[in-house]
Amino acid sequence: MARVSTSLSPKRGEWVKGKLIGSGSFGTVHLAMSKSTGGLFVVKSAHTRAELAALENEVEILKNLEPSPYIVQYLGSERHGDDLNVLMEYMAGGSLADIAEKFGGSLQEDVVRLYTKEILKGLKYLHGNGIVHCDLKCKNVLLGSSGDIKLADFGCARRVEDLKNKSLMKKNTKSLEYVSGTPLWMAPEVLRNEELDFSADIWSLGCTVIEMATGRPPWGASKHDSDPMAVLLKIACGDEIPKLPTHCTKEGLDFLRRCLDRDSRKRWTCEELLRHPFVSRDSSVTTPPSSPKDAASSPVSVLGISSFDDAYDLEEPESPEGNDLSVIKPFTLCKDGRTMPRHGDECALCSSQNWITVRS
Repeated sequence: MARVSTSLSPKRGEWVKGKLIGSGSFGTVHLAMSKSTGGLFVVKSAHTRAELAALENEVEILKNLEPSPYIVQYLGSERHGDDLNVLMEYMAGGSLADIAEKFGGSLQEDVVRLYTKEILKGLKYLHGNGIVHCDLKCKNVLLGSSGDIKLADFGCARRVEDLKNKSLMKKNTKSLEYVSGTPLWMAPEVLRNEELDFSADIWSLGCTVIEMATGRPPWGASKHDSDPMAVLLKIACGDEIPKLPTHCTKEGLDFLRRCLDRDSRKRWTCEELLRHPFVSRDSSVTTPPSSPKDAASSPVSVLGISSFDDAYDLEEPESPEGNDLSVIKPFTLCKDGRTMPRHGDECALCSSQNWITVRS
């Protein structure tokens, strides 16, 4: 039961494809124009099995959602043999990664506050509909020409109900269920193959705020972090959080700590974070209740096969030197709490300079 307005969805043959404006693990993105209205939109196209799976997941997530001012709008899809075209709203500003690069490499805190509040509203909408985004980062947040912020790229998204069902199946069959996302933005418990719920998006939000404020990926600011496997082990099993920006206000630092608690049960929810003075300018911070979260979680596995790039952006942010990683194996949790690479379940993370998005 699609929620797309027929007046907004160009019919087959009623639009023309323009120049390539992006490419990545989902396929390619072209600018497009409606022949009847002259309006602009974008077309995401899949040509391989892996690209098709990511786009089909995005369509399945978006087509059953009511339109939201905080989510990039799905306009329809077309199949041509084995190829899939997905028509999406055009966001003229590009991604927040683009914007940060064009405005000096990072964003001022007043702007970070504004964007963070809008991202939170998008996450609140998704979580209210039982959806975990699973790949929140600056490259997957798009900006309109009037300053509107919308979440994009739902190729990795998961429904909590689906995760519950697959968790039961996994217990019965001992099969692996791969999680998707970008490792440097992923929550520790996800990398440890323990759970995936709404709190994983909150951790990624904290990483995204750091990215906006510094212009760099989380965990990627020191030479010590140049070994990708060492970084993944540190995120999954260490007791650290990403380095917080030194120039942030006390409100900003407190907000980040509420997002980046290594105990997923203690992370604030979207509703609680929207009342934080960093985004609300309230005079006090309301401490969240100590009762357990209602959000469901399920055991999952991690690090599927993929190639990298997102949204409309063709350029990549700078990453730590020496991260030419060709193979990472999924982690398995040892009895003493450490993680070790799994043997036999190899997972190629083929990157051309940067950390990549992994999709199942």
